[in-house]
Amino acid sequence: MSDLDLDHILRELAAREPIFHRREFGTSRADLERMIDDNFWEIGASGRVYQRGYAIETSLARYENGPEPHDWPCRDFTITVLADGLFLLSYILEEPQRVTRHSTIWRRTDEGWKIVFHQGTPAG
Repeated sequence: MSDLDLDHILRELAAREPIFHRREFGTSRADLERMIDDNFWEIGASGRVYQRGYAIETSLARYENGPEPHDWPCRDFTITVLADGLFLLSYILEEPQRVTRHSTIWRRTDEGWKIVFHQGTPAG
C-alpha cells in the first residue's frame, strides 16, 4: 500500500471520528448495525467494557435528544495498518471538560467501513 493510499484512508476514517457522533454517516438502527462489526467491543474512558448492543442503544438514545452539544473536535490523527484491510486510527479528542486519547480499529469490507474496536482514555 502506498503512502498516498494510506493518507486517503486516514482522511476518510478521520472524518468518521469520533464514532457515533458523526450523524452524517447515519443515525438509524440499520445504519449503526451496518457500520458496527458483529464482534465490536469498546473500553470506555471509565474502564468499563461495552458490547455492540450497548453502543447501538446508547447511540440511538443520544440521536433522539437532538443536536450534539458541541462539535467534538479531534486532532493529531495517526493510522497504522494492522493487517490487510484492518487499520488502527488514533487521535486526541478535546471535549469541553476533558481531553481523551482514542483508538478505533476499522475494517474495510465490501459493504463499507466497519468499527471493530474502540477505546477512549483520559489524557494526563
